[in-house]
Amino acid sequence: MLQSCLDAGDLMDRTARLLIVDDDPDIRELTADFLARHGYTVDVAQDGAEMRRAMATHDYALVVLDVMMPGEDGLTLLRGLDRSEPPAVIIMSVIGEEVDRIVGLEMGADDYIAKPANPRELLARIRSVLRRAAAAPEATVRQSAMVRPWQHFQGWRLDPIGRQLLDPDEVVINLSDGEFRLLMTFVDHPRRVLTRDFLLDHARGPTAEHFDRAIDVQVSRLRRKLARSDGRGGDELIRTVRNEGYMFAADVAQR
Repeated sequence: MLQSCLDAGDLMDRTARLLIVDDDPDIRELTADFLARHGYTVDVAQDGAEMRRAMATHDYALVVLDVMMPGEDGLTLLRGLDRSEPPAVIIMSVIGEEVDRIVGLEMGADDYIAKPANPRELLARIRSVLRRAAAAPEATVRQSAMVRPWQHFQGWRLDPIGRQLLDPDEVVINLSDGEFRLLMTFVDHPRRVLTRDFLLDHARGPTAEHFDRAIDVQVSRLRRKLARSDGRGGDELIRTVRNEGYMFAADVAQR
């Protein structure tokens, strides 16, 4: 019965190995048991030390990371991970702790869920994140196969193939994968008002979870990367259009 309810993407991710990091033993075991019943291999860790030992032993597709833990909290542990490589990370934070969720997303978490989490919602979010992670390499290969010139705007240069951004002083600006995709979406649609749903679909993929503040947080991060030492900031390049979305307010040339 369960098999017939899963689509092809679900069948592909059921072999994924997951790690649950939570200091509450009941939550750890209940969550691990629920996810194991849905076909995943699941390990648990009660703190940062156990998490690091587990990650040194196994390759994980995804980590479910509790924010509020004694000692090293979840955000500290997230900061120590290389977000350019797997595993994907879903953070769990207590209902109402919006600051934790926003900071976690700014630090590169792939999604968040309020705690106590509904197991079925957590399962749905895990499946969604794993589908996005599986689709990203294919999209990168397709994009790399295309010959695209450098994009120029207000002294900045963006290399779509080399995924490199240079500021007007020729300083390389490091972008996360999400920030790069968002900037490419903007430069491909300059001087047009883009809704949040449009940006979610194009910058994060059509399977992305459409939750409040996701694009707002990513735009905020990208604006900081586009800020200049002369005081001209990313707010001038990426303008907020009230009640509608955002607009990339620069002409873009290709050469």
